[in-house]
Amino acid sequence: MEGLWTKQKEIEFFTESLKNFAEPEQLFYVADDGYYYAYWPKSYKGKKTTLQSRNALIGQFTEKYSVNLVQQFVQDKGLFAVQGVICKEIGLTPQSPADVGICKSKQREQKPEDILAIFEVKMSIVWNWKLVKGKLLCLGDYRTHQGTPGLLRSDSMLKAIGKSINIRVSGYRATKIPIIILGNTPITSSYYSKVDHLCKAGIIQGFWSINPNPLDNNEENIKSTQDKGFTRFDSYEELDNSLERLFEEGREFFSSMKTKEELGRIIEIANQEPTYKLKAEKFLALLKE
Repeated sequence: MEGLWTKQKEIEFFTESLKNFAEPEQLFYVADDGYYYAYWPKSYKGKKTTLQSRNALIGQFTEKYSVNLVQQFVQDKGLFAVQGVICKEIGLTPQSPADVGICKSKQREQKPEDILAIFEVKMSIVWNWKLVKGKLLCLGDYRTHQGTPGLLRSDSMLKAIGKSINIRVSGYRATKIPIIILGNTPITSSYYSKVDHLCKAGIIQGFWSINPNPLDNNEENIKSTQDKGFTRFDSYEELDNSLERLFEEGREFFSSMKTKEELGRIIEIANQEPTYKLKAEKFLALLKE
């Protein structure tokens, strides 16, 4: 069974990469003293280089990890967790696919009605690691190094938001598909109100961290924002319950900018329907006209 993100998962990434296809220089920064570091320690004052080669490797690793994690939820539902989902009708192209999708079939190319959820994966190495004679030594959490991992990066947040908006504005065929951003870090305080507003507006259904303990020594970090736009999961059961609610609720995204007169007319017509569900369906249909 695939568990939530831990230090052991990062050890697995480095160990598998070094064993199968990567050189240490592709995964670590090389310091003046010859040691290999996952990130530059905050105390490091020597010459620095830029490391880009690890990005694609950790991206592939975390996407596959997320597929396995989500597959546990759908395996008894006759559904599939699919990596790299393509659906041109909702803006998911071969150049910019969905990282992970819950779908009715295993194929990468999907129809909008067969995609039940989309997950964008924004994870990276969280802790700092030093490679010493082939062994990994943990130097501390993200506060001890100079890197900015996962959802703490502003560019990661903006890319996730931009991708989600692109899906939402691609057409009405994406309105029933929930979008979740999966991370393994907290978010910065400057994004607290933004993620809550994005969820209230229906563009994104949540920024979820699946790393229960991103800080060492059991130090406190944010569990959730005020309106649950961001949530940290501390067990697989919590994640499973949230996924279950996501499927049970059957939400639909709608967005419009109309005059008060137009909106009042739509509300009046929709209100003539006999049930709440029919009122909602009529309201949404009129918004699309």
